[in-house]
Amino acid sequence: MTHLTVYTDGETPRRLLETEDAGVITATLKEIDVRLRRWEVVGALTSGGTREEVLAAYRQEVARVVAEEGYAFVDVARLHPSDDPGWPEPARAAREKFLAEHTHDDDEVRFFAGGTGVFYLHVGGRVHAVLCEAGDLLSVPKNTTHWFDMGARPDFTAIRFFHDDDGWVGNFTGDPVSTRVPGHDAIVARRAAGKAR
Repeated sequence: MTHLTVYTDGETPRRLLETEDAGVITATLKEIDVRLRRWEVVGALTSGGTREEVLAAYRQEVARVVAEEGYAFVDVARLHPSDDPGWPEPARAAREKFLAEHTHDDDEVRFFAGGTGVFYLHVGGRVHAVLCEAGDLLSVPKNTTHWFDMGARPDFTAIRFFHDDDGWVGNFTGDPVSTRVPGHDAIVARRAAGKAR
């Protein structure tokens, strides 16, 4: 289930909202023109699968989004923990690539087939931290300031949609706000602690 936390964007961010209520999340994100939808999850792929297997499993849903929005390029991004001693370095580099605040000249649309990731949407003096999980399709309009955190031990598979074949191109803002707001692992831990009560 999706989890939303809204923070102020000041030097010491304050938590304004924390919820897993689907209606509240949808309404709150709609205020900043962000859409969140849910797809039925193909359970066998929540822990991986090849690009071809993932796209085949969600063929109908992907075709519907492409037809509705006119996307020209669809790919699969995935990163899963490994015991390979060389794994931590590329995982760290992949995470750091997306941690600084940026915008895109294209929409950022992601469907999580498995794992988790947090999209941070910085709009109107607030940061909306959307913890996405398997089944979540998040659509962020072009030019929205944001960043993404996959955690210190990345574990996710996501389908990405683009209007052209350039793929992911970020325009970095230089704003250090992403260093002040709790990261993926802190949000996941806080959520788990709340559920354990």
